[in-house]
Amino acid sequence: MFKKILLPFAVFALGAYSAKKQFPPAPLIGDKAPSFRADTTQGRIKFPEDFAGSWTIFFSHPADFTPVCTTEFMIFQSMAYEFAQLNTKLLGLSVDSVNSHFAWLKAIKDKIKYNGLENIEVTYPIIDDKNMEVSKLYKMIHPSTSATESIRAVYIIDPQSIIRAVLFYPNANGRNILEIRRLLIAMQTSDVFDVATPANWEPGDETIVPPPESWEETIARAQNKPKDAKCYDWFLCFRQLSIDDIREKLFNK
Repeated sequence: MFKKILLPFAVFALGAYSAKKQFPPAPLIGDKAPSFRADTTQGRIKFPEDFAGSWTIFFSHPADFTPVCTTEFMIFQSMAYEFAQLNTKLLGLSVDSVNSHFAWLKAIKDKIKYNGLENIEVTYPIIDDKNMEVSKLYKMIHPSTSATESIRAVYIIDPQSIIRAVLFYPNANGRNILEIRRLLIAMQTSDVFDVATPANWEPGDETIVPPPESWEETIARAQNKPKDAKCYDWFLCFRQLSIDDIREKLFNK
């Protein structure tokens, strides 16, 4: 009797285990960035070890020689120095070979003009992922797309190799690189100054003082408002943080 009951359950559990083993869950915010080794347009890399100590913007695109990705790569490269000033490295990926990447990047440099940019030479590494090992590891292959295309994904990874933000975009719509930079600055600002950032925050705007974490802290805040803060209630206090303060702490000299 018990064998008849347990056998289907055991088969189901084994199937679930096998599926989980074959299709690991997508990396989430707070997870350690999955490690891999790969060939790129800038040579062989070991990730995240080769990027440790820096922030990383790791992004995928559906394929080489695609129009939306071409504009994104040009904008990323035009802002590469700004990201470097924020201790951030760029890392691209598609399920194409290094030779295909080189041919595409040459076409960008020699032929493409966009948004006032031309003769753009992409210098950040682009991963050769024709075997799709890395894109599957980071869930950059989506069932709704072609099995041979990666989707438009972005992972922002901190210097300790922890995933801090995950963004997915539809293939037909380009990413806002300025927003990616804004989010990066917001996260770094939160880390350095122990603040949160409100909706539509830009550097120089007011920041949010973190709310109390206990009843005692709540009572204390209600009785003694934080210094240099504007409070509307115990749970919502704003503190001004200047652009100069942010530049001094965040940007490389």
